[in-house]
Amino acid sequence: MNDREINLIVIHCSATRADRDVTAQDIDAFHRVRGFSSWGYHFYIRKSGMVEPMRPVSEVGAHARGFNAKSIGICYEGGLDENGQPQDTRTSAQKAALQKLVRDLLAQHPGCKVVGHRDLSPDLNGNGAVDKWERTKECPCFEVKEEF
Repeated sequence: MNDREINLIVIHCSATRADRDVTAQDIDAFHRVRGFSSWGYHFYIRKSGMVEPMRPVSEVGAHARGFNAKSIGICYEGGLDENGQPQDTRTSAQKAALQKLVRDLLAQHPGCKVVGHRDLSPDLNGNGAVDKWERTKECPCFEVKEEF
C-alpha cells in the first residue's frame, strides 16, 4: 500500500557509457558512496529491457533534490556514448520497457506529470520552460516531453 502522494515521474539515465554494463547493484554502490542509505531510484531499466525494482514506491526516493517527496524515479542504463558524451543510448527494449512502466505507473497514479531530470533544472529566465542553456545536466539525454 502506498500512502505517499505522487504527482511526478522523473526519468533519469545512469550517465554511464553504452559500451559498459552497469547493474542495479552498481547503482546502489554509487549512491551509497554519495551518502544515500541505498539506491535512490525506484526502478532501473537494463539494456535488455529488464525492469529491476529498486527502492519501494512507498518510500521517498533520492533522485531529484527538491522533488523526491512526491515523485517516482526511473533510471535507465546508459546515457553516454562510447566516448562519454551525452546521447540517447536506449535500446529498443529499454524504450518499450520504459513506455510500459510509465503507462502502468500513470494508471496507478493518475494525473502525474512525466519529466526528465534535466527538466527540473531552474528556469533562470522565468519564461516557464527550462531552456537547453539552463540545464544543470543532460540526464536523461532525450526529450521526455516528446515521448510522454
